[in-house]
Amino acid sequence: MSEKAMHEESEVLVSREGAIVTLTINRPRAKNSLNRAVFDGLRAQLAQLRHDDAVRAVIVTGTEGVFCAGADITAFEAIRAESLLGERAAAGGGFWSELGSFPKPVIAAVERLALGGGMELALACDIVIAGESTKFGLPEVKLGAIPGAGGTQHLIRAIGKSKAMVMLLAGDFIDARKACDAGIVAEVTADGQALVAALAMADRIAANSPLAVALAKDAALCSFETPLASGLEHEKRNFFVAMRSADNHEGQEAFLSKRAPKFTGQ
Repeated sequence: MSEKAMHEESEVLVSREGAIVTLTINRPRAKNSLNRAVFDGLRAQLAQLRHDDAVRAVIVTGTEGVFCAGADITAFEAIRAESLLGERAAAGGGFWSELGSFPKPVIAAVERLALGGGMELALACDIVIAGESTKFGLPEVKLGAIPGAGGTQHLIRAIGKSKAMVMLLAGDFIDARKACDAGIVAEVTADGQALVAALAMADRIAANSPLAVALAKDAALCSFETPLASGLEHEKRNFFVAMRSADNHEGQEAFLSKRAPKFTGQ
């Protein structure tokens, strides 16, 4: 990669190429399972990138060809000790809300395993790209637990009640092709190529108006929270914000002049 700087922040590696930032979970000996250090590292990076206007898309992936095998089982005692009313940092705390409200596109580049919290992490991203050998699953019931980071809610919305219930209640795994057919995954690649495809996707997104992309994401996510009539009204407001933007004028002029637009996010 050109102009690529990488440094370690907690157990998260950060690399940047142009307008694209890649966050890599870096616990290969634990199959990149999630612990508090990982959550804190991801949360800190997202909080910083949220306000960096030069960043137009973020990719989340894992080291050594594994996305994430789930929550670190050795952290279960810490999770049990937490108050039901607190931030519950051992289970991710504010990271999940930081990701859920992140205004820029987030792409999950998934290889081999996306299980438990790893699948919940993928589901919480906007787009999932997976290597063909990837296994997806929410097997928490096999450990006497249930998904606790949005798995029950996101999966139902992604694939419907019946298919979701099989995964949630039986703990069955599905492969990348079935996940793609079900609507969890946007694109299946050859093994080892998910990150390459995610970077290409991020480049295409980054070429568009960052304001329009943010407004489109905001309107789309609103559909999960509101009735159709309210969602349509929210979309209309965002549409008129976009139409009054400098980026919209630039896009129109560039189209008529048959040149590439130069978007600024204004």
